Amino acid sequence: MDKKLLHYLWTSKIRPVKIWYLLVIFLVSAAVAVFALRQNNLTMITLRDQVYAADKNNQDVEAALQKLRAYVYGHMNTKLASGDDAVYPPIQLKYTYERLQNAAQTQAQQNNSQTYNAAQQYCEQQDSTDFSGRNRVPCVEKYVSEHGVRVAKIPDAMYKFDFVSPSWSPDIAGFSVAIAVVALILLILRVGLGYVLKRYTK
Repeated sequence: MDKKLLHYLWTSKIRPVKIWYLLVIFLVSAAVAVFALRQNNLTMITLRDQVYAADKNNQDVEAALQKLRAYVYGHMNTKLASGDDAVYPPIQLKYTYERLQNAAQTQAQQNNSQTYNAAQQYCEQQDSTDFSGRNRVPCVEKYVSEHGVRVAKIPDAMYKFDFVSPSWSPDIAGFSVAIAVVALILLILRVGLGYVLKRYTK
């Protein structure tokens, strides 16, 4: 390549771009990125704690969950997902699940009590001559086993949630990361091209 052209590129295009200028941009944007990513994570933790508090106190869990979901989906470094590399476990609405399970058990007990009373009436009609009721026991047991209510286990997967954050988000963290990456690339190119052009123009 023509040495005059290389000399022109070096003196008019490459050398005016100061290395320290790119270095300062990189360091400042990297520092802002670290701070912003940490703030994203801390905000996620606060919103997650609000979900747990709403769950424990039987408040509006759905609203807290929606707020957390919207934040995680819109910000970097807020991942809440299960898996081997997960920092946090997925959201688990433990108290909501327990309340639903207890309500189902209470309802089943009430229904079984009604079933037992119905079994006694049915078996009395079947054998009205048995005044002691001793022979009615097998009849009652059979009736309850056939008509009794069993508590269906509520799938706990319905009360566990995974939220995956984006690789890049248009917020302070995202823009500062992008600026830091671009500044680093330009810094590497400036140093590399400066070295090559300076060497070949001597």
